[in-house]
Amino acid sequence: MNRLLGPGLLALTVASAAELPAEPAFSPSATDGCVSEAVANSPGLGGHGVLDCVGRAAAACMMSPGGDTTTGMMDCLEGELGYWDSRLNAAYAERIKVAQAQDAEAQTLRSVAASVEDSLRAMQRAWLPFRDASCLYEQAQWMGGTGGGPATLACHMQETARQALKLEGWWAQ
Repeated sequence: MNRLLGPGLLALTVASAAELPAEPAFSPSATDGCVSEAVANSPGLGGHGVLDCVGRAAAACMMSPGGDTTTGMMDCLEGELGYWDSRLNAAYAERIKVAQAQDAEAQTLRSVAASVEDSLRAMQRAWLPFRDASCLYEQAQWMGGTGGGPATLACHMQETARQALKLEGWWAQ
């Protein structure tokens, strides 16, 4: 018997541990599958239907045990935000390589056009504070309520997804 807790507190501690809510199960498969289908249906990456894919995995996660709590919702939204953030970083890295090649080609032609790489970097640097301000406004709508956390993460997920898709080449034409 634990002398520090006593018999009643030890039983309460064991019972409380058994009643902890389950961790929600995040998997990007619902969003990833939807995006793959959008690519197949719009090989030129010109359709806006891909935006309907954003949040699919988070929504599926919220339907899993533990996903319906505020903390669970935030875990699910953070999972999908990470998915889109990875896509954004990969797309940005690829765009930088393309921009550098375009700038090098322009130099051989003695072009006076603005640097594509510099323009891309400036656009991305300006997008970050825009996203943050936009999502801070979203959070403010909740006036300090518990829904503010999930709403803010959902905003970050949406804005990050939109930027990732733009850098991947959606809507370029």
